[in-house]
Amino acid sequence: MKDLGNYRKSYDKSELLETNIPEDPINLFNKWFYETEGFGGVEEVNAMTVATIGLDGFPKSRVVLLKKFDENGFIFYTNYNSEKGKAISNNPNICLSFFWHSMERQVIIKGIAEKTDEIVSDNYFDSRPHGSRLGAIVSHQSEIIPSRMFLENKLKELEKECKGKEIPRPKNWGGFLVRPIEVEFWQGRPNRLHDRIRFQLQDNFSWKIDRLSP
Repeated sequence: MKDLGNYRKSYDKSELLETNIPEDPINLFNKWFYETEGFGGVEEVNAMTVATIGLDGFPKSRVVLLKKFDENGFIFYTNYNSEKGKAISNNPNICLSFFWHSMERQVIIKGIAEKTDEIVSDNYFDSRPHGSRLGAIVSHQSEIIPSRMFLENKLKELEKECKGKEIPRPKNWGGFLVRPIEVEFWQGRPNRLHDRIRFQLQDNFSWKIDRLSP
């Protein structure tokens, strides 16, 4: 067994104090997101972990890409018939998390997921590269397939069929909007005395702000 007990580093790049945070988490997320992008060192700043409770009762996490965020919440896209999509349809209470190692920061978001309006999904699907649109049709996400060749052959057939044609969004593919009810911001600090600030939604209107012990 590999002992990882000596894998340590000191966190000292920034601080998170109540005196310099906004009253709502979306504004703070926006600030951190673009600070991380500007600082560099993270190839995909919008990569996030989505955790769901599966139909088998087990939690499962996977990395997807955040495609939009605003005062309403956070949007990502997927196949609604995938394992992830079915899990969300069965239990819309999910968790998103971002870890930006270059800034020694983490954000954990608890929220309730709902399908985006069809026009939102249509507009995003139409903005995707041609190959990505075909891939969304070809891939019956999470289903067992016999081989890689099986998938590539299906793509070649679809390329011939759709040559010169518009590619409409499959009805089983679209966005989820995650409306946050709790957002925790973690900033690494020296001696493991990290800063943890939690926002909790109160009455669907205001946010309660607490500092948590690290």
